[in-house]
Amino acid sequence: MKEHFFDLAGYVQSLAGAGEVIASHFAAEESDFIRFNRSAVRQATSVRQARWTLTLIRDGRRVDAAATLSGSPAADRDQLKAMLALLRDAVADAPADPYLLYAESPVNTARESVGAVPDAAVVIDAALEAGRGLDLVGHYAGGPIHEGFANSLGQRNWQRVDNFSFEWCLYHDRDKAVKTSYSGSRWEADDFARRMGFARDQLALLGRPARALSPGGYRAYLSPAAMEDVVGMLCWGGFGLKSQRTKQSPLMRLADGRDRFDPRVTIAENTAEGLAAGFQREGFVRPGRVELIRAGALGDALASPRSAKEYGVATNGANAEEVPESLDLAAGELPGAQVLQALDRGIYVGNLWYLNFSDRAACRLTGMTRFASFWVEGGEIRQPIDVMRFDDSAFRILGSQLEALTRERELILQGGTYGARNTASMRLPGALLRDFALVL
Repeated sequence: MKEHFFDLAGYVQSLAGAGEVIASHFAAEESDFIRFNRSAVRQATSVRQARWTLTLIRDGRRVDAAATLSGSPAADRDQLKAMLALLRDAVADAPADPYLLYAESPVNTARESVGAVPDAAVVIDAALEAGRGLDLVGHYAGGPIHEGFANSLGQRNWQRVDNFSFEWCLYHDRDKAVKTSYSGSRWEADDFARRMGFARDQLALLGRPARALSPGGYRAYLSPAAMEDVVGMLCWGGFGLKSQRTKQSPLMRLADGRDRFDPRVTIAENTAEGLAAGFQREGFVRPGRVELIRAGALGDALASPRSAKEYGVATNGANAEEVPESLDLAAGELPGAQVLQALDRGIYVGNLWYLNFSDRAACRLTGMTRFASFWVEGGEIRQPIDVMRFDDSAFRILGSQLEALTRERELILQGGTYGARNTASMRLPGALLRDFALVL
């Protein structure tokens, strides 16, 4: 993949004419996909694909085209040459772009993050053995992901990252199941076995009669998986320069000083320790770390090139949507082994779903508890709880009602595979809350 990218990048550069800037973005994967149902393999396949996006910039105008590559150097060269001809025909009819901004000073980077992604047979054997006698439903995707940027000014950026994501449920009955995930760049058999053992223990507890809760406030522990949904809502325009300048960010109460998070809450776009590429599609190299929430207060915004040009600030390499790709919530001091003891009496929330804003301006969230959420009494899980709706503000969850964050954090990869896998991730602790508002 790497050699093919650099070969095509050099060829495209040789095609650049006077007054033209040609930029290329390369995205490829070599992936194994496995689907399980009723503890049996229902689909196992491998995908090798590469996509090239070509951008032509001339006279303040920009046009783009994309195509899937064949892998044949000669055929791909011919395809890119034909694409460029079409872009040249189209660029004169494109409107001038007042917010066009692209990297004009070449900065070259390379990253090879080779992990220990298992062979598909290893995953199949491990999952079938762990799911023996159970109804296991799940999806695995893993392998190398490649990304590159090149332009006719001589810039070259390259990244290879190996990762995997395995999401599965142990189904009990009706609407009851335990949902678990395991993701990263190195498959550890002991780690997988530990997660599966924990899921088995929770599955056994689902057989107990469910506890019906009345609406009200409850002490609660939100697992890292539940925190992914809460923090993910903040990414819906919360950290972008454009949304903050147009007053559409759900975090405007932070910006104007009307509210704040707990001082222990620090959220960063941690590219240096994440899996996402250290460059973006206009060729800007990202800093290793951008602090979005700094000790409970609003930090720096994610500034895409277009927003940076519009508002006269420097870009920090954010994507066009100004959404974090390597989000990092700082760890706390509560040992994970002491979570139930610290909770004492309340609810253990394994997962949340169907989240949305009930009041965007107040950063108020609503959603449902789901998948192995339990009632805890005396520091022990006693029984599952019926599905409940919550409606609470992020300024309470991460602010006034936050009692502790766990010392351990979990890396959660974005599991979507529509069109292609990606490298977006979150590294999150669990959160112990004094009060969590359940409404029905």
